[in-house]
Amino acid sequence: MTPEQSPLGKPTHYIEQYDTTLLFPIERKTARDAIGVPARLPFFGTDIWNAYELSWLNARGKPQIAVATFFVPADSPNIVESKSFKLYLGSFAQTRFDSIDDVRAAIKRDVSACCGATVSVQLAAAPAEFAKLTMEEFDGMPLDRLDLECEVYAPNASLLKAAHDEAPIDETVFSNLLKSNCPVTGQPDWGSVQIRYYGGQIDQASLLRYIVSFHEHTGFHEQCVERIFMDIMRECKPERLAVYARYTRRGGLDINPFRTNFNLPMPDNARLARQ
Repeated sequence: MTPEQSPLGKPTHYIEQYDTTLLFPIERKTARDAIGVPARLPFFGTDIWNAYELSWLNARGKPQIAVATFFVPADSPNIVESKSFKLYLGSFAQTRFDSIDDVRAAIKRDVSACCGATVSVQLAAAPAEFAKLTMEEFDGMPLDRLDLECEVYAPNASLLKAAHDEAPIDETVFSNLLKSNCPVTGQPDWGSVQIRYYGGQIDQASLLRYIVSFHEHTGFHEQCVERIFMDIMRECKPERLAVYARYTRRGGLDINPFRTNFNLPMPDNARLARQ
């Protein structure tokens, strides 16, 4: 299926009775082929989704609420189109479930089937669990401190420069200036990106200009992060690379893709202030 066939950008009838058919898969392969991702993936990782508008009825008809987190493996053949995900989660609102475990099991089964791989699901549904949902900012050197001119607003890997003839360094940098646009509706997607690498030092001004160059680009969150990963690997040739982006929420959902080619702990899913 293509994005044009999805619910994106179309008048919507909101269904409040559990409906698995609302989930709409989008194949990863098409976008990966376009940026030269080989069949044997040069990275691994996950897409972390947080849903803040999940509700259902308990066996007695009393509304229940939860914050849901989903971990979609990067090697799954499909992603879930975000509006379809919102509509699917909304369909729980007037549906009775005997327990929160039944809700979790239903979501895990349905989303895993849509993605074509096992998706982990966590539900925080009590005040004590809400209190554990932390907020922090990316660590590393902020690229946004640089005062520079930006003139390119479409992804351009040739902007990237690295000191290939110098001793490798281990560096972590980040920017809050990542922006792209929805491929179908054109709505802006605002995000922050953290880049960790080991290799010849990447020129920070060139890296910031490159991040800014996504400003008018159309692409899903996962696809943008994979393009950043591939472009940095090709142009800067680090031995190790990890790219992690956190996007602001839309429709009660935020999407946070993580890609790496070396062993790192899974990101802790701490929310950024803008999320």
